[in-house]
Amino acid sequence: MIKKPTLKTTLNKGIIVPSLIFIVGVCLLSAIYPKLTNDVLTVVKNFIFVNLNWVYVWSVTIFVLFLIYLMTSKYGNIRLGRNDSRPDYSFFSWISMLFAAGMGIGLMYFSVAEPMQHYSNEVFAGKSVVQRAQNAQLYTFFHWGIHAWAIYGVVGLSLAYFTYRYRLPLSLRSCFYPLLKDKIKGRWGNLIDVFALCSTFFGITTTLGFGVVQINSGLQTLNILPESSFVYQVIIVAVLVSLSIFSAVSGLDKGVKILSSINIVSVLTLLLFVLILGPTVYLIGSFTEGIGTYINSFFSLTFNTHVYEENTQPWFYDWTILYWAWWISWSPYVGLFIAKISKGRTIREFIAAVLILPTLFNFVWMSVFGNSAIWFDLNSANGVLSQLADNPDALMFRFLEYLPLTKIVSFLVISIIIIFFVTSADSGIFVMNSIATKNAKVSPKWQTIGWGILLAVLALMLLNAGGLAALQSMTLITALPFSLIMLLFIVSLVKALSIDRNYYEKDFSSTTVPWSGASWKARLKQVVSFYDDASVDVFIQERVKIAFEELRTEFAKNNIEATINSYESPLKMEIEIKHDIVNNFLYGVKNESRIISDYLLTEDNLPEVKNNIAHFPKSYFGDNRDGYDVQLFTKNELISDVLKHYERFLEIISEENNEMFVSSNANKRL
Repeated sequence: MIKKPTLKTTLNKGIIVPSLIFIVGVCLLSAIYPKLTNDVLTVVKNFIFVNLNWVYVWSVTIFVLFLIYLMTSKYGNIRLGRNDSRPDYSFFSWISMLFAAGMGIGLMYFSVAEPMQHYSNEVFAGKSVVQRAQNAQLYTFFHWGIHAWAIYGVVGLSLAYFTYRYRLPLSLRSCFYPLLKDKIKGRWGNLIDVFALCSTFFGITTTLGFGVVQINSGLQTLNILPESSFVYQVIIVAVLVSLSIFSAVSGLDKGVKILSSINIVSVLTLLLFVLILGPTVYLIGSFTEGIGTYINSFFSLTFNTHVYEENTQPWFYDWTILYWAWWISWSPYVGLFIAKISKGRTIREFIAAVLILPTLFNFVWMSVFGNSAIWFDLNSANGVLSQLADNPDALMFRFLEYLPLTKIVSFLVISIIIIFFVTSADSGIFVMNSIATKNAKVSPKWQTIGWGILLAVLALMLLNAGGLAALQSMTLITALPFSLIMLLFIVSLVKALSIDRNYYEKDFSSTTVPWSGASWKARLKQVVSFYDDASVDVFIQERVKIAFEELRTEFAKNNIEATINSYESPLKMEIEIKHDIVNNFLYGVKNESRIISDYLLTEDNLPEVKNNIAHFPKSYFGDNRDGYDVQLFTKNELISDVLKHYERFLEIISEENNEMFVSSNANKRL
């Protein structure tokens, strides 16, 4: 009997089937009935923005305050992973990937357009030119600053914490584990992931659609393409999505990482070019003043709902609330990607980097491009640039005409937009596949290709039918329920962090606790000695091994099976009691080295030291708490120390609050 070939897949039916039905259904409606769909969704969106804008204002405010609190609190030292884990990526690579995924094409699309639109908006027509220029910078800072990154930070931190600290799947459902426990594996978990997948797909599709239009416009401006038309947009999408698929198939360590690093260098080159050859003194001065204004206005901007200023309320809905909704709708995608690349960072390091570094760069970028455009508009362009404020596709390239080497710089801008396009698409493909497969470690390549093709086809279909606006409205509407989900993330994270802190606090770590007064002369000799590698190995092979063997025998008499494990290079020995439901108990001793201060090498009134490296036997535990030097312990004191930790272990697993730590994900049951 001939076996029929089967298509291997890691896609989860409970997630992928409802997601595709909803995604394709909304896209078809938007393409077949673009005006009707857009009208209906616009009514819903406007109702939310006008009547429920306070939900966005309060949510984003809570996100900012919560992250600042965590960064400065005792929880900041908690690592996103095991206590001994270290980052997978260098700081530069991490920041490059984080930045490329977080803002991407938007920086190129709005760097000139947004400041110019605020500057030329009729709402601020009554103000002086200087006030309008200051307002343009302030509101641009507000929309692209700490508030935006706090939204991404809450999702990214929650995902990274529960994924790497609790060893749960890299999935939004994991962020609800303290609240839902094992229910996250069922329908509730699937529902959360379906929501995340749809939101991610809609956000990426609309952004890529607008990015294609800007690339087409730039190529037309440079006379590379004769016009901006759908035919050329199809060609652009085909080329760029192919590059995105190739990059995504290559993986994070190759495609995404390399492209992100290239892009950050290109962006810095463009930034320095405009800064040096533009109105440099004006730009540095306006940036400095803008930072001061932003800091002074931080809380008034944060809480301002414009309820007493009816004439500015429409602007507030169309800008601030739209931005908060847009960042929230993008947060599942960006948060998942940030979490994926942030293993091993501490919470303090994560928040500081995510909140401060991209914010500062955005401020510099928006100041250089936005203030340059306003300066040129006043001093060289005679208002031409402000008249193009509503045409952001062409505005960037018209702005570059007032700088030297216009064509070369325009090529560089298009190259940056293309790389942003590819990095957004490939990281988006990666994230969507991760959601749809419950974070499968290895997926067949056809799935990656399939996501890329689906993105390209639906984006082009909507672009041709004029349905991108409807899809954008749908994306903004989904932000309302997701903002509430994010507030639950905070509740879940607070609960978990509290348990985490209590769990890892050490009630005992001093090596002198078990000492008795016996054999004090021998102990003094040990105190003033520095051990070499061989001496510590002998200590472990003799004293530690004998202590563990006696313990194993006594455990067996009490119907508890303990095993002794031994490892080489460096020498380690451990006693382990295995469990099925809860984590294993483990106490080990390993040969550790430390560097001795140079002062000790020359000090006469201290023990003689032959070189600046000393070895010592250090304890370690199954839950990765910090161990300590046990070289002064006698055999009985070692046995006492193991039993003390075992008693602590039994107390911990008997407390319901500690279920998240001791229930067995480490033993492969979750």
